[in-house]
Amino acid sequence: MQVSKIVDARGLDCPQPVILTKKAMDEGDGLDELITIVDRDVARENIKRLAQSQGYEYNVEEKDGDYHIHMLITSSLEQKDPSASADIVILIKSNLFGEGDQELGKVLMKGFLYTLNELETNLKTLIFMNKAIFLTTEGSPVLEHIQALEKKGVEVLSCGTCLDFYQETENLVVGKITNMYSAVETMGRATKTITI
Repeated sequence: MQVSKIVDARGLDCPQPVILTKKAMDEGDGLDELITIVDRDVARENIKRLAQSQGYEYNVEEKDGDYHIHMLITSSLEQKDPSASADIVILIKSNLFGEGDQELGKVLMKGFLYTLNELETNLKTLIFMNKAIFLTTEGSPVLEHIQALEKKGVEVLSCGTCLDFYQETENLVVGKITNMYSAVETMGRATKTITI
């Protein structure tokens, strides 16, 4: 039985904990267990998401204010259904749709998200970056549309660095926290990526 590998990512900014953990996963042939230690809630959520996306079972143990994420490989990515990658990812970079008048931008964004609910598409993931995170947090005028998309199986991801920057992490209402590494990886695997 091989000894567990430990990635100590305490004090590191996003996306370093994810990158170090992914590197350990890639180098870990025959490894029984991988443990990543982080000291931030956002990092914990990002590592959990990475573990899940890479076919690992995980459990989180809290010790002295740090999070120890224990990961065990359960499946290979090659075994996943290839049709799962036939999808559309939309990257939303602002809480407004387009440039120009702010009120018009709000109306257009509401209309866009409503329309996504009405159409039959292969929409797999919505990624919210920068000011777009205000669409997934308390007070958003479009929460009902995003929540409806999530209920239909659309993955909703908000940038953890952006939530931290705008001090909105505790106000996230819909979806999960992501990081730049996972977001770029999700876009790279998509059949089509649309940026607005």
